[in-house]
Amino acid sequence: MITLQLYIVTFLKQMLKQEEGQDLVEYSLVIGLLAFGSIVGMHHIATSLSQVFSSTASVLNTNL
Repeated sequence: MITLQLYIVTFLKQMLKQEEGQDLVEYSLVIGLLAFGSIVGMHHIATSLSQVFSSTASVLNTNL
């Protein structure tokens, strides 16, 4: 019984020392943040382009 407990404690200590999955989580968070920023930026750009095209169409309709 003591051998099993010692094995479990040793296994848990080794699992806590391992940092292999940490990089994947950090990269995922960075990619998620970039995706969110891109979506917000594209919305702003799309709104601005829509206003530019509307004003251009209005000027063309008025002058033609």
